[in-house]
Amino acid sequence: MPSLPKNPSAPQRPAASRGRHTVHMPHVLPMSRREMDRLGWREIDVLLVSGDAYVDHPSFGAALLGRWLVLHGYRVGIVAQPRWTSTRDLLVMGRPRLMAGVTAGALDSMLAHYTAFRKKRHDDAYTPGGLAGARPNRACLVYAGIVKQAFPKLPIVLGGIEASLRRITHYDFWTDKLRRSILVDAKSDMLLYGMAERGILAAAHRLRDGLALGDPSVPGAAYIGNPDDLPPAKKVIELPSHEDIQADPAKLMTATLAMEEHVHHASACSIHRVEGRSLILTPPQPLTAEELDRLHALPFTREPHPFYEGKKIPAADMIRFSINSHRGCGGGCSFCTLAVHQGRTIRSRGAASILDEAESLARHPRFKGSISDVGGPTANMWGGLCGDDPARCRRASCLFPDICPHFVVDQMRLIELLHKVRAVDGVKHVRVASGIRHDLALKDVGYIRAMVRDFVGGQLKIAPEHLSDEVLRLMRKPGLKVFERFLDLFEEECAAAGKRQFVIPYLISAFPACTRRHMEQLARWLARRGWRPEQIQCFIPLPGTLAAAMYHAGIDPSGKPIPVARTDADRLRMHHTLLGGKRKGKPRR
Repeated sequence: MPSLPKNPSAPQRPAASRGRHTVHMPHVLPMSRREMDRLGWREIDVLLVSGDAYVDHPSFGAALLGRWLVLHGYRVGIVAQPRWTSTRDLLVMGRPRLMAGVTAGALDSMLAHYTAFRKKRHDDAYTPGGLAGARPNRACLVYAGIVKQAFPKLPIVLGGIEASLRRITHYDFWTDKLRRSILVDAKSDMLLYGMAERGILAAAHRLRDGLALGDPSVPGAAYIGNPDDLPPAKKVIELPSHEDIQADPAKLMTATLAMEEHVHHASACSIHRVEGRSLILTPPQPLTAEELDRLHALPFTREPHPFYEGKKIPAADMIRFSINSHRGCGGGCSFCTLAVHQGRTIRSRGAASILDEAESLARHPRFKGSISDVGGPTANMWGGLCGDDPARCRRASCLFPDICPHFVVDQMRLIELLHKVRAVDGVKHVRVASGIRHDLALKDVGYIRAMVRDFVGGQLKIAPEHLSDEVLRLMRKPGLKVFERFLDLFEEECAAAGKRQFVIPYLISAFPACTRRHMEQLARWLARRGWRPEQIQCFIPLPGTLAAAMYHAGIDPSGKPIPVARTDADRLRMHHTLLGGKRKGKPRR
C-alpha cells in the first residue's frame, strides 16, 4: 500500500494504530468549520455528501468510509442531506483538496420516496424526526450537480446503493423507462459499486499522487474510457451496449446475468458500450476478514452527530446496539440487490472482533443490556465459505436449486459465538433479528433448537417470499415443502422449550410470472394456517436486479416468455388477494 500522505494538520484524538504508524481519530467526523478548527485541520481532503443524516455507526456508509479514510491519513468532512436549491451547505468546510464522494444514502432515493404503487411516502427512517423530503429524487444526480457548481473541476466519485445498482443501463420502474448508466448522466469522474473501502482509498491515493481516476487499478469501479479501451484482466466480459438493450428488451436480461457473473468472478473486467464510449467496470476486491475486523474496531460513537441536538433518527435507534457479523449472501435471489452489490462471497468477521464489539456496546452509556441483532444479510451464513475453487463456479446461487455441496457453513459455531456474546458482562439478551435462510437452517437441527431456546425474541423473520414452486423457481428460493418442513420443526422445538414464539413470513405479491391463480393459492395456504401476515410487499423491480429484467422484458432467464402484472390495477388486485381485504393484522401460529 502506498505510504501515508503528508498531513501537517492531522487530527489530534483519539489514536488508532496503523501498523507502525499512529493515526489520530476524531471523536466524530466534522460537519462544520468550527469542528475542523478544533481538530487543527486547515482543509479537508475528501468531502462526503450523503442523502442520509450522519449517524456515526458502521451501518451507515458515510461514517464507515469516512473513518476508513481517516485511518489511512486523510481528512474527511461530511455534508449530510444538503439543501439542493443552492450550494451554501456544501461550502461550510471549504473546497476539499482531492475529491467529493456522493451517495444517495442507504436506499435508492426513488425507493425511499415512493411505494410500490408510486404513492409518496410520508416518512424517512434516515432523517431527523423520520420526516420525508430531506433528499431529492435521483439524489446522486442532483448532489453531483450542486458539487460541480460549488467546486468547479473537483473530481466527483459516486457511490452507495443508488449508484451501485444503476452503474449500467437499467430499468427504472418509476418512469417505466430504460435509463443509461448513472455515471454518464451525472457526468462524474468515477463510480464505486458495492462495498467501496478499497475503491475509495485507491481513488484518494491516485488523486494524492496527481493521477487521473479512470484506471483499472481502482477495484470495484466504473469509469468512462476510450471506445477501444480494453482493461488488462484475465477475463473481459462484454455486456450488451446501451443501444442494444434499448432495441431489444431481452438484452437487459443478458446484461444483468453478465453483471452477476462479473461480481462473482473477481478476476473479470466488464465493458458496456454507451453512445460510442466504453464504460469499464473493474472487478470488486472485498476486504479480508482481518481488514473487516480492523474497520469495525474504529471508535464509532453509534450516535447521530451532535449537530442534530438530540433529534431522533429512527434508523439510528433501530440499529444502535446491533452487530454486523459478515457481508455477502450466497442466496443470489433474483429480486435482491445483494447479488450485484455485495455479491455471493461471504466475508466474515472474526469471533474475537465480534466479542470485542459486544464488550464495547456493554460500556455504552445508553446500553440497557440487549443486543438487538448479531447478523448480516442472512444471519446464519456467518463463516460461510466455498470449499471448492470459486473461479470455476458456474452457479447463480449457492443455495438454489439446492444447497451446493461446496458451500460450507458451521451453524453450531455461530451458536457458540452467540452464547459467548451473551456471556459478556453487562449483556442480558442477544437476538438475531436480521433473518435466516430456513433451507440452510434445516441442515442442522441443533441450530434451530438453540435459536428457539435462546436467541429468538418471540418472533423469527423468515422470507419464503411465495409458496408457488413456479414463482419460487424464478425467485431462486426453496420450494413450499422446504418451508413447511422448517415450520413443523420450529413449532416442535418451541413446544419442547415451552415457548410461544412465531415465524414472521416476508411475502411478495405480483412477482413476474405470478398470476392471480398463484396469489389465490398462497391466500388459501395462509388461511389454512390461520395466518394474517403484515409483512407483504408488492413487487418493486429494483434497478440492476434479475427480477427487474424479467419485469421489463417479460421473459425468464432462459428467454421463455412469462406473464407480468404491469398496471397498478393488476398489481393491486393481486396484492389485495393476499391481504384478503384487510391491511392490518397480527400473524398467528
